[in-house]
Amino acid sequence: MLHETEENLYEVTHHLDAVGLLCPEPVMLLHNMIRKMSVGDILEVTATDPSTQRDIPKFCTFLNHELLLHSHKNGQYIYHLKKGATA
Repeated sequence: MLHETEENLYEVTHHLDAVGLLCPEPVMLLHNMIRKMSVGDILEVTATDPSTQRDIPKFCTFLNHELLLHSHKNGQYIYHLKKGATA
């Protein structure tokens, strides 16, 4: 399924289900998953822990990944991240 930002269309290439997990587990799993991805790949994270609203944007900023989408629907937080180049 194609998703759209203001700049372009993109397709999610990886999924991470962190539903039911509590801090710090969602970010730990995110770190492990993104390590296995290629630069430019798109990851969809689904979580229920409200702390991900703070943790995932900070993760992206600190590690130079692009947060394409952050939404909250039906008790779940959905994030789309584009893997950036690693240092």
